[in-house]
Amino acid sequence: MNDFLKDVIKETGNEYAGIVSEGVEAGDVDSFIDTGSYVFNALVSGSLYGGLPQNKITALAGESATGKTFFLMGMVKNFLDQNPNAGVVYFESESAITKQMVIDRGIDANRMVIMPVTTVQEFRHQALKVLDRYMQQDVDIRRPLFICLDSLGMLSTTKEVEDTEAGKETRDMSRAQILKAAFRVLTLKLGKAKVPMVVTNHTYDVIGSMFPTKEMGGGSGLKYAASSIIYLSKKKFKDGTEVVGNIVHCKNHKSRLTMENKMVDVLLTYDKGLDKHYGLLDLAVEHGIFKQVSTRIELPDGSKQYAKTINNDPEKYFTEDVMKQLEEVALKEFKYGNDS
Repeated sequence: MNDFLKDVIKETGNEYAGIVSEGVEAGDVDSFIDTGSYVFNALVSGSLYGGLPQNKITALAGESATGKTFFLMGMVKNFLDQNPNAGVVYFESESAITKQMVIDRGIDANRMVIMPVTTVQEFRHQALKVLDRYMQQDVDIRRPLFICLDSLGMLSTTKEVEDTEAGKETRDMSRAQILKAAFRVLTLKLGKAKVPMVVTNHTYDVIGSMFPTKEMGGGSGLKYAASSIIYLSKKKFKDGTEVVGNIVHCKNHKSRLTMENKMVDVLLTYDKGLDKHYGLLDLAVEHGIFKQVSTRIELPDGSKQYAKTINNDPEKYFTEDVMKQLEEVALKEFKYGNDS
């Protein structure tokens, strides 16, 4: 039967087909891209040391000014810091990114390409060109690549642009279908190339819902294609009276790898970007690794510290033993099938 199945694969000419025991070419997740935040890694992969699936699409969705671009830029910085030979292709539809903004975020501008796009068709064509060129390279010399789209919600269609130029005010009813077709093709290409993609998108309030409900724009294309969809909201983070960043509330709206509807908070500061350790303290207290005693935190050795002291010097308090316990907790908290 094995020989027959191999003959079937050969006859169909399907470049993505293969015997499952040998690995699923575009489906298996072999590695993860560290996001720069331990708790966000756990939210999307189930491990503090995981992160974005290397060959999948992740969507970051939220209302205007929730920090989607800032959050994504933090991931880009960490990706390039962790991979000295890597590159980023950043598709940009909002004309919001400047050279100075990239430099101010501490991102290596020599390894980041900004590709302005106006329509879904432009994005689809250029993204496929990037992936085809990447896959033409010999596997041994390929360097890690990260593709971003910021944002999906601002992309128009060729017909919409043409109608606007002609003075027509008709709405292009085919946009959702065009988006779905684009992501159908990209999903397989990304899987085979083992390239992660993060897409930012807008959300809106569902009218007529019994309870306040958020919905992601753009139709069902991204909803089906994305391995994970994270809904973002934020509140200001202050040092005294000065606002120095944002605490971003992240809800796992959809995931194929981890439990849905789980939530974590991550810290984005204006000067340092994503705080790697923020959120670990809450996780440690929730699961009894640390204990809340009045206004202070009791550590495993019996000593007590204020939460701010721990967060200001996390590497001192989140020791190797504590991190090992937190990793076990993260697997149970976020990963499917780890209730034991």
